[in-house]
Amino acid sequence: MRTPGIRRLSVAFLWFCASPLLPAQAQPHEAYAPLSGVRLFYIDTGGNGVPVVFLHANTGSSRVWEYQSPAFAGAGYRLIAYDRRGWGRTVSEPNASPGTGAGDLLALLDYLHLERAHLIATAGGGFVAFDFALSYPQRLRSLVVANSIGGVQDSEFLELGRRIRPPQFDALPPEFRELGPSYRAGNAEGTKRWMDLEKISRPPGPAAPAQPMQNRLTFSALEGIKTPTLLLTGGADLYAPPPVLRLFAARIKGSESVIVPDAGHSTYWEQPEVFNRSVLDFIKRH
Repeated sequence: MRTPGIRRLSVAFLWFCASPLLPAQAQPHEAYAPLSGVRLFYIDTGGNGVPVVFLHANTGSSRVWEYQSPAFAGAGYRLIAYDRRGWGRTVSEPNASPGTGAGDLLALLDYLHLERAHLIATAGGGFVAFDFALSYPQRLRSLVVANSIGGVQDSEFLELGRRIRPPQFDALPPEFRELGPSYRAGNAEGTKRWMDLEKISRPPGPAAPAQPMQNRLTFSALEGIKTPTLLLTGGADLYAPPPVLRLFAARIKGSESVIVPDAGHSTYWEQPEVFNRSVLDFIKRH
């Protein structure tokens, strides 16, 4: 078994994988789960494979996993991705309690009669993933968190974020913040596709109320995660560069890490072959 630690994938291999064509789409089942205060939209490739649940970023929805759906279904897994409350095609009931992201995920697993699943999250979805891992570890086979600052509230960590992302950062276009320069320079078609999906990631009308966490996420709290964990980030990630990943790896004992050179904040999209291979290699061991 590979010992825990940080792996760097070769630049030559990454250039070989760069600029993929849009894959042939799997045809997953689309449906709504009627949960408390919300109709949660989800896609499900079905079958008898081990379930793998995907959590999208704050600039995405379940639509963004089009490079993962055929790869994971082809590897024999049952891929499930859903639109978190306030995103995509999920419909919140007027004046309903916002609940929590971890609570919604638990309710979806119960609705689908899934006892345990692998959980894969990117960026803002990582906040929910860490909260869920702390609240319901018995429901997880493994945990993968990519390109995420994890919702950690330690004052020193928040100050670090202010140092690497100045106040003007949030006003920059989302594709600049979340796609690495190598990808934007080398894949105009993929950049446009990502931007198109980002534009439809939020439903029209007033924004849904933000969902609170069930736990206060701190590095001390993350030490309580015992679920097998893979942490992944891009060498050009402006939110979660490699030094940030190492802070998480130091706290989540036994975790494994992958750093993908050249990738920005959306490694699952920019380098899908590398992302898929790294995650599949990890989850098949758990």
